[in-house]
Amino acid sequence: MATTGQRKRLGREELQRIIDLCRAVEERGLDPFLINVEDLIAVIREYFPEWKLPEDLVLDAETIQHLASVIKMQSEWVKHRSTSLYTDPFLLEEKIRRLSREQLGTIFLKSWRPIVEMEQISPHSLMQAIRYWNELIPMDERWQKTQFIEIETGTATRNELVEQKVLADKMFSEELDTLWKELIQKTGEKEKIEYWDFIGASTFEETVRRAYLTSFLVTYGYATMEIDRLEEIIFLKPYKKPVSFDKKQVTSVPVPISFDDWMKWKEGRMD
Repeated sequence: MATTGQRKRLGREELQRIIDLCRAVEERGLDPFLINVEDLIAVIREYFPEWKLPEDLVLDAETIQHLASVIKMQSEWVKHRSTSLYTDPFLLEEKIRRLSREQLGTIFLKSWRPIVEMEQISPHSLMQAIRYWNELIPMDERWQKTQFIEIETGTATRNELVEQKVLADKMFSEELDTLWKELIQKTGEKEKIEYWDFIGASTFEETVRRAYLTSFLVTYGYATMEIDRLEEIIFLKPYKKPVSFDKKQVTSVPVPISFDDWMKWKEGRMD
């Protein structure tokens, strides 16, 4: 039989164990129902008559405080489940297992809301079809031979074709060479220039045309692109002489040109 001193020491250990268990639930967010409150209250009630010293009574009060905190967590858990119409998945599975096939089919039909589209010929649609066929031009009138108008052929000068946008004012190679020299001139001693500062023009159409020609300058080795990944800025750097590339080493870099981007550049707000 344990002595009074041994029983007090055992009681203090039991109370400290209860406090540690409650703290674990509070701090780690564990399921509060892992603690059997009734059993712990029985332990506290069993050792309460032994306490005479103030420190033992303080330990007993601390134990009750932590246990009350766990009870509050259990209450909040039940309140949350009840207000959210929570159903335990294991209980739900057990209920489904107990249902027969007929009961499951009945529940499915009650909850099933299929999307159905029905197409059929109505009197209104028939009248529209009849009206359509009655208003058609007879076949002999629809299939009449096409009448050709004979026009004498003539000639057009190169200037007329340029005005009609059939021919460009300059040869493509000449345009590239002109643009390349412009890029070298604008770059100057800086060796490179921002992409938009070079292709930007007074009109959006001209900007697109310059961007189109600039892509060929890069492809044909007249210039190269440098991209600042941190600032997301594209630079153009011309070569003094065209450079030939190995096709396996060439990488395509798509650069979108939108009307909004052009407006931002024109207003000096390009990011």
